[in-house]
Amino acid sequence: MTIRNTLLGFVGGAALALAGNSAATAAEYTFNLQSFLAAQATIPSKIIDVWADGVEAASSGRIEIKRFASMQLGGKPPELFDQVIDGVIDITWNVNGYTPGRFPSTEVFELPFLVTDARAASSAYWTMMQEHMVDTEFKAMKVLGTWVHGPGVIHANKEVTTPADFNGMKIRGASRQVNALLKELGATPVGMPVPAVPEALSKGVIDGTTIPWEVTKALKVPELVENHTEFTGPMMYTVTFVLAMNWDKYNGLPDDLKAVMDDNSGMKFSVFAGGTQQDYDDPSRQIAVDRGNNIVTLNAEQSAEWAAAATPVTAAWIAEMDSKGIDGQALIDQAKALMAEYK
Repeated sequence: MTIRNTLLGFVGGAALALAGNSAATAAEYTFNLQSFLAAQATIPSKIIDVWADGVEAASSGRIEIKRFASMQLGGKPPELFDQVIDGVIDITWNVNGYTPGRFPSTEVFELPFLVTDARAASSAYWTMMQEHMVDTEFKAMKVLGTWVHGPGVIHANKEVTTPADFNGMKIRGASRQVNALLKELGATPVGMPVPAVPEALSKGVIDGTTIPWEVTKALKVPELVENHTEFTGPMMYTVTFVLAMNWDKYNGLPDDLKAVMDDNSGMKFSVFAGGTQQDYDDPSRQIAVDRGNNIVTLNAEQSAEWAAAATPVTAAWIAEMDSKGIDGQALIDQAKALMAEYK
């Protein structure tokens, strides 16, 4: 090889390296997004990545969103909203119920046997967020998306067909209202973030958990318990989520990039997110089927018995909301109407 060719090779390689570095630093605005599930779980891989990739593409690369799963930047799941508010991180999605009582109006969608479809509920949730919550309970952060998951399912170390079967069982709940439901039905509720569920099940800290089918795959729940109870008709429960951003970081964007963030967020994204979680219930359920696990699907009459037993939970929530100066019954009525109108 001649000296000239060697130099050309060196220069060419350096140029490529510089080009790579240029591409890597091309973004004008870089944001970090922290979440608590593993990167391969449904929400990070099928919802958050889709959203972030869409923002980056629509901004022509001017925005970069770096994603950190499994709390890689530190802290615990209940701290995520405060991390966003304080500017420790820029964006997060989180379970509202991980900070019990902090966002009471969102609990309307977590009430027992109220929601029938995640897309309809996520749409209603976004509408009601804009009307009732963005300037009150969520005023400290920029809300980008609101959604719920598909039907809550009971996964336990013994068969559960009636509320009486819950007696003496320690069951993990995801939120304040889910825990109230479990207590009302006779179980001992145990609150914990979902990443802690596998260890708690394997060590016998809990006898079962309430989570949708969708997340059981990532947590390997069908390998830890062999009994699963589903309902017919309205969901036993669901849980509310929010995708939120630090206000200073959002306000620091020029108007055209604020428009990019807004256009890729909001109602359409919220419905997509809730629908995607619900759609991934069936593939995860199939894992339990393939293992030969015991799946009990309660019929409409059996499910109605559970719903009747759960009515004190809703009544107590309405009374509590009224004590806070919030019309709980009006929120229920509006949620029902909006979900019924959803097409």
